[in-house]
Amino acid sequence: MTEPVICLGECLVDRLFEVGETPEAGSTQGTDYPGGAPANVAAAIAKLGTPTQLISALGQDDLGDWLIQVLQEQGVACQIQRVADWPTRTVLVQRDETGDRTFIGFSAPDPAAFADAHLAPEWIDAVDFARVKYLVMGTLGLAYPTTASAMERARNKAQQAGAKIVIDLNWRPVFWPDEAIAPQKIRDFLENADLLKLSKEEALWLLDTDSAAKICQQMPNFEAVLLTDGGHGSTCATKQHSVSLPAFGVNSIDTTGAGDAFLAGILHQLCQRGWESLQSTGTLEEMLRYASAVGALTTLKPGAIAAQPTPQEVDAFLHHQAAA
Repeated sequence: MTEPVICLGECLVDRLFEVGETPEAGSTQGTDYPGGAPANVAAAIAKLGTPTQLISALGQDDLGDWLIQVLQEQGVACQIQRVADWPTRTVLVQRDETGDRTFIGFSAPDPAAFADAHLAPEWIDAVDFARVKYLVMGTLGLAYPTTASAMERARNKAQQAGAKIVIDLNWRPVFWPDEAIAPQKIRDFLENADLLKLSKEEALWLLDTDSAAKICQQMPNFEAVLLTDGGHGSTCATKQHSVSLPAFGVNSIDTTGAGDAFLAGILHQLCQRGWESLQSTGTLEEMLRYASAVGALTTLKPGAIAAQPTPQEVDAFLHHQAAA
C-alpha cells in the first residue's frame, strides 16, 4: 500500500523537565517522550485515520528501537535508516507555568552529532513516491549537509510524481551549528513549496511580516500559507482569500507538538476533501476549525505523540464547542 502522506525528517526524544526546573546540559533527569516535528505530524495523521509514512534516521540504539515501536503502534509506516555511528537525538525541553516550552539543548553538545543529521540521499532512492499526495518536511535537516541533500532528493522525486510539497518552518536555532546560514538556506528551500506552515514569530523572523496573505503574495509558488499564533488562533491564506479563526480556549498542560498536530489536522482534511478545497472559504473555515481542535486537544496532556487525539475525540470536542 502506498501512503498518501510522507513525512520526512527528525524523529527524536523530547526530555521534558518539571515546570520551573532548569536542567544541566546532558541531564538524564526529566521524562522522555517521543518527538520531532515530522514524526509528530506523521503520528497525528495516522491516528486521525490517514495512512502515513515516516522517513527518518535513528541511531542503532535502544532509544531508536523505542521510537520505531511507538510510531508503528500509532499506525505509521516506518522507513527508517539506522545509523551505527551516531546516537538517536535527545532534546532537553524546559516548561513554564502556562505549558509553553523552550528547547535548551541536547544530550550531547554538538548538534550535528546525532543520527538525524546523517540521513543519506541514497536512502531516498528506495522510497516509492507513486500515488503520494503530500510530502511534508521541516527545515531543521537543512542545517546538516547530508540530510539537506536527502531532503532535496526527496523533494525532486515527489514533485516528479505529482505530489504537493508541504513545509513546516519549525525554526529552532539550537539545531543549527551555524545559525547565520539558516535564513538563506531556508528561503531557498521554500521556493519549491506548495504549502507553508509557520508561526507568527517565525514569519516575522524570516519574512518580516506576520500576514499570511502578504506571504502568499510575496512567494508566487505558494498556493497556501498557514500561520499559527498560539492561543490567538490561526489563518490560512491563498492567492484568492484569507480565513482566520480564534483558538479554542483550553487549560493547556504542555504545548509540545500542538503546531504539529494542527498541521496534521489540515493534512488529514486535505486528504479527505482534496487540494481544491482550499479554494472554498467555507470549507477552509471548517478545516481550520478541525485542525485547531486537534492542536488544542494535544495540549491537554504531556508529550506530543502520546497526547494526540483520536478522530472520535476531535468530533466530540467540536460537537461540544458547537453546543456551547
